[in-house]
Amino acid sequence: MTVTASPASTPLRKPDTRPANPNFSSGPCAKRPGWTIESLSGAFLGRSHRSPEGRARLREVIDRSAKILGMPAGWRLGIVPGSDTGAVEMALWSLLGTRSVDVLAFESFSATWATDITAQLGLDARVLKADYGQLPDLSVVDWSRDVVLAWNGTTSGARFPDDAAIPAQHDGLVICDATSAAFAMDIPWDRLDVVTWSWQKALGGEAAHGMLALSPRAVARLEAYPSPRPLPKIFRLTSKGKLIEGIFRGDTINTPSMLCVEDAIDSLKWAKEAGGLQALKERSQANLAAVAKWQASSDWAGFLAEEAGIRSGTSICLRITAPWFMALDAETQTKAAKRIAALLNDEGVAFDIASYRDAPPGLRIWGGATIELSDIEALLPWLDWAESVTRSEFSG
Repeated sequence: MTVTASPASTPLRKPDTRPANPNFSSGPCAKRPGWTIESLSGAFLGRSHRSPEGRARLREVIDRSAKILGMPAGWRLGIVPGSDTGAVEMALWSLLGTRSVDVLAFESFSATWATDITAQLGLDARVLKADYGQLPDLSVVDWSRDVVLAWNGTTSGARFPDDAAIPAQHDGLVICDATSAAFAMDIPWDRLDVVTWSWQKALGGEAAHGMLALSPRAVARLEAYPSPRPLPKIFRLTSKGKLIEGIFRGDTINTPSMLCVEDAIDSLKWAKEAGGLQALKERSQANLAAVAKWQASSDWAGFLAEEAGIRSGTSICLRITAPWFMALDAETQTKAAKRIAALLNDEGVAFDIASYRDAPPGLRIWGGATIELSDIEALLPWLDWAESVTRSEFSG
């Protein structure tokens, strides 16, 4: 049962129940349920990743990922350096330049892609913007151009509602940053051409490695139109006009951490045992539903994404709507929001849930499949407690 604070400045009593796992960070995200360091005891350490056994482990990550996500035949999936950022940048620098570009910027990372496309690559591009918690006007996107988008706004809690906005037939390429959507949401492979994600998000893997998926249309672009700009080695996807197929068979461009590879395999095995993509989606949606039920009776919290149809079930972003908070100036609002997060951190009930540094002040709770519903439910009364303490400090 949710208990909210009264307008008086007396804080609520601390709840009796604590989350069993207080890790609600949006990246790196919580490890899968039941994970221990012993899960990595079989890691392929002290050996070359280029050996047959090392390549086999890397290929296992590729094959298991493609199968769980339902990636169509004909697509290539590879492991690349630099996490999701590296995967997106490889796509932008290698593929863009033959057509004009529409880039959708509605939170921090998608805004970064817009900056790279306009300021670094200097391309003919339209930046379609929206505030945090909203999506740009999808009806004005020109799909004859190349289109760059994030399926889920990790820092804003807003996501594409479905695939209807993207025509099945489009002249340009659609490059999709799906790092906080993969393994938690449906990915419309038939309407996308490049999809990227990282291990450190929905399955709670370790950092530094990215996944790059290319459709046959994307491969055809790479081979027909070599990049018009010099590329560093770690960005090169072709050699002598042909795709470097080894990248998509376990021959990584640089040396990967085989400890991280083992962890990725462990998380992918858990995903299969948990019931595959459908079960992972259901776990994430159950977490969002619990927060939504709590929020509906809250007197101080709202969703940053007000429209339910575009609300993320992984990066669940909350704003503070209480009158005492709204009466504060912008600088003090930021301090108050950080105080709520700090109280939860100090109590050991929720780590790293302050809103992203560029986002409006509030809270950001990861609700992906590795988060247990029972932990979300145990957390919610603590949010009310932390807000009541902060309310007493800032308005008492």
